[in-house]
Amino acid sequence: MGKSIPIEKNKEYILDITGMGYEGEGVGKINDFTVFVNGALLNERVRIKIVKVNKNFAFGKLLEVVESSKERVEPVCSTYQRCGGCQLQHYSYDAQLRFKRNRVKDCIERIGKLHVVEYDKEKEDSDVIIHSTIDMNNPYRYRNKVQLPVGKKGNDIVIGFYAPRSHEIIHMDACNIQDETADEVVKLVKTWIQKYNIETYNEEMHSGIIRHIMIRKAFRTKETMVVVVTKTKDIPHADALVKLITENITDIKSIIQNVNDKKTNVILGQHCKTLWGNDTISDYIGDFRFNISPLSFFQVNPIQTEVLYNKALEYANLTGNETVFDAYCGTGTISLFLSQNAKKVYGVEIVPEAIENAIENAKQNNVSNVEFIVGQSEKVIPELIEKGIKADVVVVDPPRKGCEKVLLDAIAKMQPKRIVYVSCAPGTLARDLGIMDELGYKTVEVQPVDMFPQTAHVECVVKIEALNT
Repeated sequence: MGKSIPIEKNKEYILDITGMGYEGEGVGKINDFTVFVNGALLNERVRIKIVKVNKNFAFGKLLEVVESSKERVEPVCSTYQRCGGCQLQHYSYDAQLRFKRNRVKDCIERIGKLHVVEYDKEKEDSDVIIHSTIDMNNPYRYRNKVQLPVGKKGNDIVIGFYAPRSHEIIHMDACNIQDETADEVVKLVKTWIQKYNIETYNEEMHSGIIRHIMIRKAFRTKETMVVVVTKTKDIPHADALVKLITENITDIKSIIQNVNDKKTNVILGQHCKTLWGNDTISDYIGDFRFNISPLSFFQVNPIQTEVLYNKALEYANLTGNETVFDAYCGTGTISLFLSQNAKKVYGVEIVPEAIENAIENAKQNNVSNVEFIVGQSEKVIPELIEKGIKADVVVVDPPRKGCEKVLLDAIAKMQPKRIVYVSCAPGTLARDLGIMDELGYKTVEVQPVDMFPQTAHVECVVKIEALNT
């Protein structure tokens, strides 16, 4: 007989929160049965209502904080409880940073089977140092891009974020992790839609005109791009929208229509039409200038991106004589940083448009010691090795699923002196560090970086060295 479940759906309980889940939810146990509670914090006692029961765990809705954590703070955002954009605004910023370090530490120990310590003086040969999470001076208003669905709720126009695990749009007048310019654009677009009775997109019916608004704000140059995503090729009263934006938004450089006529959750379509101004805006990461189009990938937190890339450059420890492979190079941003201290950098990326952007970025910044190749890193890099091109240092910045095993095998066989691993997913990072450990590579140190304050996401840079060096 299976173990009986000791709790009931829709029943209320008092729960002591003894841990934190990976998405920032509080975790406690009722008769040894695990319960996750959004909005609850470590060391709190809470009253909850069970809303979902699975075989091995349940989810509770927070009804009351009976005993509050000293780390609990009042969220700055009025829509925080309903909006899906942030998960940790009720947690003090210092506590957020500790939570993120602990999350990385737990993954590396539990999944990667490596032993983590905090300080160099504690370290033994087999240990991994994990540093405190690098913070932001101001953990708000850091995003340079926002994509907001547009819809209707009754007779009201709503522009905002989706509620968690739903497609209900929560209207926002201000978002405290976006640049203030985005708030102003939202108000203007809403005014325009209401004045001219523009039809908003209906997801269920696949009807209407205006689907999303995207705003990109360059932090260094201050240039602003507004993208109106439509289902239709024509926008009624587009001239009025252009006039409204250009008269009210300082530093507006680009107003673009993006057409997406497919019934899909993908936000942007492939066709763009410039309604006013330039096709692109530009911004800097460090000393490098990048052109940004509506479809370009560009890191959304430019301040912390520079911190992240400088740490990757430090861990690469280049002297000017090394050949470097940059796997999953995207639009070449890390490759250009590495080129400052490398003899030659080969950047590999599967998305052809990203490679086109990377080549343009290299030309714009007068960088000649970088070569970009379209293809899967797990195929291209073994082919480079077969041609006799070998790297002294390898940098990998994979998607959330981590690196393919064939790529890690190929890298280890090539025997580079160092590997720098940039990761946005602690779970797959830990898995890959465990694999590299078995392949003769030692994880030396891990640096978490807070790229996305107020959310549960954390970025890491990892220094890995060959055992035989």
